[in-house]
Amino acid sequence: MSALQNDTLLRALAREPTDHTPIWLMRQAGRYLPEYNTTRARAGSFLGLAKNPALACEVTLQPLERFALDAAILFSDILTVPDAMGLGLGFAEGEGPRFERPLRDEAAIARLAVPDPCTDLRYVLDAVREIRRALAGRVPLIGFSGSPYTLACYMVQGTGSGDFAELKRMLYARPDLLHRILAVNCQAVTDYLNAQIEAGAQAVMLFDTWGGNLSTAGYEEFSLAYLRRVVAALRRESEGRRVPVILFTKGGGQWLEAMAASGCDALGLDWTTDLAEARKKVGARVALQGNLDPAALLAPADRIRSEARRVLDAFGKHRGHVFNLGHGITPSTPVDAVAALVDEVRTYSRRLRAQPG
Repeated sequence: MSALQNDTLLRALAREPTDHTPIWLMRQAGRYLPEYNTTRARAGSFLGLAKNPALACEVTLQPLERFALDAAILFSDILTVPDAMGLGLGFAEGEGPRFERPLRDEAAIARLAVPDPCTDLRYVLDAVREIRRALAGRVPLIGFSGSPYTLACYMVQGTGSGDFAELKRMLYARPDLLHRILAVNCQAVTDYLNAQIEAGAQAVMLFDTWGGNLSTAGYEEFSLAYLRRVVAALRRESEGRRVPVILFTKGGGQWLEAMAASGCDALGLDWTTDLAEARKKVGARVALQGNLDPAALLAPADRIRSEARRVLDAFGKHRGHVFNLGHGITPSTPVDAVAALVDEVRTYSRRLRAQPG
């Protein structure tokens, strides 16, 4: 594998000095880019795009051609794992993901098995290898997975939801069944991320998108306990360098200290968490990633730039900050808005570091 020309992201995640704050964006390869929409049309569908390693590589690299980003993130979907378990994933236009066979009965849950990533998810690993070759050491590649709990939300509910009522019904009425699903998911996510690292991912991220819908006791029992198990079982070195793990629980700002003690290297923050307060709470234990409101990118360029400076000022000149959004880019985001954001983060963070004191 080629030596990294820009390792700013990995150094920031290790809380080492950097000459600027690295920036990458959740969903940076997506529908806001006209070239992405062209490639997706060629693929015929979202799943057709995700399951074609050459096209997945193409869209992964598209934002790097436009913007001075410090990382690529694998183009895939968090629901590839339950799809490989045979739940029948589909994407209806304008409706989002839907499983044909959601987990509602005891027999189906008992049959649930951990997929082999090297066979059942080989297309993802092939994409990782192809992206690494195409990057040729330009920036690091981030791999990812959904968290055990977030995957379970979709697997039980069968689709996205405002309240995940079916999942919550199982959590309170039959927690034993939910723990069975979570145990399978935990092993599946661990195997999947380790396979991504083996294929060439240089950092990995756990997306616990729905962990914030739990009570504090529920978060510990049904999400964080399994996240700790995943993190503890991950391969943490590859190609002679540490492979950092980023944990992102959307809506999890009240549990930062418990999350920081999970064994991860960095915490992703949504925009509802105060970055300065978060840094005070976790201190030097982990790096922090975030946390601009994605809706700020719908504003005029001067407001985008001032909001970027506000985030950077909130973290200050300390080590260990990765600039990102508090969630994914929305499809209606103008391309010029992303260009303004990336430019401001790079130029202002350099200036911030150059100031005395």
